[in-house]
Amino acid sequence: MLPAGHAAQPPAAQPPAAQPPAAPTRNDITKTYAGRTAKYWGVEAPGVLTRLPAAAAGVALTIDFCGGPSGNSVDLALLTLLRQQHLPATLFLNSRWIAANQALAKELAGEPLFELANHGTSHAPLSVSGKGAYGIAGTKSPGEVFDEIMTNDARLSELTGQRAGFFRPGTAHLDEVSAEIVRALGLVPVGFSINGDGGATFPAATVTQEISRARAGDIVIVHGNHPSGGTTPGLVRALAALRDRGEKLVPLPHT
Repeated sequence: MLPAGHAAQPPAAQPPAAQPPAAPTRNDITKTYAGRTAKYWGVEAPGVLTRLPAAAAGVALTIDFCGGPSGNSVDLALLTLLRQQHLPATLFLNSRWIAANQALAKELAGEPLFELANHGTSHAPLSVSGKGAYGIAGTKSPGEVFDEIMTNDARLSELTGQRAGFFRPGTAHLDEVSAEIVRALGLVPVGFSINGDGGATFPAATVTQEISRARAGDIVIVHGNHPSGGTTPGLVRALAALRDRGEKLVPLPHT
């Protein structure tokens, strides 16, 4: 009880919570990176996360859903495998795949085992000068890099209620200027250290062989949109080999 004559004081006003800085606009990116010449082209550009931090306690499994005329399918057996074994994975969804699989994409967004990440809008390699890979044309300017990232960023934000934290370009190829742009937009560009299924072209035995090599710190890439390939049968045996060796799957780190 307060002493006589002392009125209760209202609680002190709390300062408003700090808001994260807004991502640069297309115009910002165009002005900042205009005229920049890239020297590197490939899947391990400076600034790209290709391995987990040194203290990582396991292996990260990342799964690309590329979309497009021959890439909108779903490897349901792969998703079932991960759910049954309670294994985490980062799912890189392309905008075209989301459009073709809206109900499933929404379901995956609510699955605690999975984190949804950005696999671009048209599945283009990220270049500021038009370089491509595997016959797929790349973006041609910083503005096009922005569009390839941020159009799908908006779609994923609508789907999950928050921005994705990771980005992988189509074919995983990018130059170092594009990698800088990805980070400037608040995302981590992600590559891989083990190519688990060769773009869903490896037979099951090769998938098993490649993924079984994984050790703590590795980032494995496979594909979840080619159900008739060797990815899931090969992964089943590889996971058993990793488990027997004491390796475990861990999410990609947010740093």
